[in-house]
Amino acid sequence: MEENEKLKLDEKYMRAAIKQAQKAYAINETPIGCVIVYEGKIIGRGYNRRNTDKDPLAHAEIKAIKKASKKMGDWRLEQCTMYVTLEPCCHQGKTPPCTDIILERGIGKVYVGSMDPNPKVAGKGVQILRDHGVEVETGLLEEECLSLNEIFFHYITTKMPYVAMKYAMTLDGKIASFSGDSKWVTGEKAREHTHFLRKKYRGILVGIGTVLADDPMLNCRIENGVDPVRIVCDSHLQIPLECKLVKTAKDIETIVCYAEENEEKQKALMEAGVQLIKAEKDGQVDLEKLMMELGSMEIDSVLVEGGGAIHGSFLTSGLVQKVYCYIAPKMIGGKDALSPVLGKGIEKMSDAVEITDVTVQNFGGDICVSGHVKQKRRDKRCLQEL
Repeated sequence: MEENEKLKLDEKYMRAAIKQAQKAYAINETPIGCVIVYEGKIIGRGYNRRNTDKDPLAHAEIKAIKKASKKMGDWRLEQCTMYVTLEPCCHQGKTPPCTDIILERGIGKVYVGSMDPNPKVAGKGVQILRDHGVEVETGLLEEECLSLNEIFFHYITTKMPYVAMKYAMTLDGKIASFSGDSKWVTGEKAREHTHFLRKKYRGILVGIGTVLADDPMLNCRIENGVDPVRIVCDSHLQIPLECKLVKTAKDIETIVCYAEENEEKQKALMEAGVQLIKAEKDGQVDLEKLMMELGSMEIDSVLVEGGGAIHGSFLTSGLVQKVYCYIAPKMIGGKDALSPVLGKGIEKMSDAVEITDVTVQNFGGDICVSGHVKQKRRDKRCLQEL
């Protein structure tokens, strides 16, 4: 077989593994997929289901190995090749590492899409396999595999949540009329898609201005949806005790981050089931401190779905990794109508926040433009001015 034909075939199998990883993504699992090939045919498929199955052994590799062994009628898989989107784990936890299982079954060749940045793995999994005679090829469809795990990679390397900013605006760049009315900027299909984002991200964050203006629930209202952790930036603890977020705090995890002490209000919020985080600098909420605290709570991703003030603060702080901008084909006008990003802004166009890897989706006439924020040096002085 010619080299180009062999590469195309290998890419075909890795794409099959990527499809498996996408199934994990669809059920809020870390998206890892695996296929096992014997004599040109896929005989085992698997994707990560550890949380769903409540089974620490439900790794993509192990799922695929079990299916392949059943198909072969033998636990030994010496003539088989594995294609996996992420480097197999090699550290001993509550269960044996995947590298041990691969070696035990005698799999002779492994293709790895992307390396695992977790310091517990970070190339060690590949090296262990090679040291035991397994032929390992890395970097097959690497970019596609990396994009599957952008949240995981960011969190594991920074210990801070992956932050996505989402807003809906009109064609002339307004998120609400001059009176503050914003229901609804976009249509039903676009709004439904935002609930898929709420399912994807572990937390959802707004500023106190959004709470006071809209009294939102910030839950996930789609079939099999998982409610995100609700987070409010509220420097001066203005959040009303009768708002929906506080009233439902014992049912849906809710966090209020504050800067100014108010013992009576703090006590009332805690009695209602609200968790409190103090992250203060110069009398305001320090967003970077907040992100570090959320990371320590294993909140690996946050969807910022607030107003212009909090969006401006997050962008200025350099904490945003991705942007989702929904645009409706309508116009509001008016110099006092609200904009999606406020704050001081930039002085020169050369300082503008750049968006890369842009994609465009259509939702019943509305469009969603999304992309990654090109990272610049973070302004650690930026505080949430609410």
